[in-house]
Amino acid sequence: MKIKGIQELTLIDYPDKIACTIFLYGCNFRCGFCHNPELVVSENIEDISENEILEFLEKRKGNLEGVCITGGEPLINLDKDFLRKIKDLGYLIKIDTNGSFPERLKEFIEEDLVDFVAMDIKSSKEKYLEVVNSNVDLRKIEESIKLISGLEDYEFRTTIVEDLHPIEEVKKIGKWLNALIGKPKKFVLQGFKNKGKFIDEKYNSERDVGENYLNSLMKEIENFFEKVEIRV
Repeated sequence: MKIKGIQELTLIDYPDKIACTIFLYGCNFRCGFCHNPELVVSENIEDISENEILEFLEKRKGNLEGVCITGGEPLINLDKDFLRKIKDLGYLIKIDTNGSFPERLKEFIEEDLVDFVAMDIKSSKEKYLEVVNSNVDLRKIEESIKLISGLEDYEFRTTIVEDLHPIEEVKKIGKWLNALIGKPKKFVLQGFKNKGKFIDEKYNSERDVGENYLNSLMKEIENFFEKVEIRV
């Protein structure tokens, strides 16, 4: 397991919890608008060790409530014993995932090692392979969607890029999810932010997606979900 680093405090990554976020290397997707390209390619180094993380968490008991684990795609190499040690310290665990490893996700859920899952829905089913630039098995994506929808705490979310996510495309996402699981509890529209250094350099000149566009999408898709939120 290769750990890039830790954000010692976050008030937004774990809904309604005071948490920290751990970043892992490696991702099997190549989304052009990825804002963490340095985490996509796994490197033969550890910028921070598991022991350092656990020592930090030991010191912050009583101050932090949860631990978010993200990437890259954390389920590529997330270590089960590491999760168990975090749980033994009394923390809630949230995992961010692209949904392409349902077997690992199921294992962690069944062993009570995860409390909240946030899954990125990259696009409609029809455009998925185009957007992720990877030969992903869509059956696994759908398996993860079904698995996650059975949890008490979860969210599906899409990072909105205007040229990739017009209103009709976002509606197709809603229809896809409804066909699989009925109305999901929560769907989040996240606005694309231009932080530079993207996998596809064309996004270096892409403008940020603002609240107005996200609100216009939200009004069009509210009927597909029990709850829709926006993040800018």
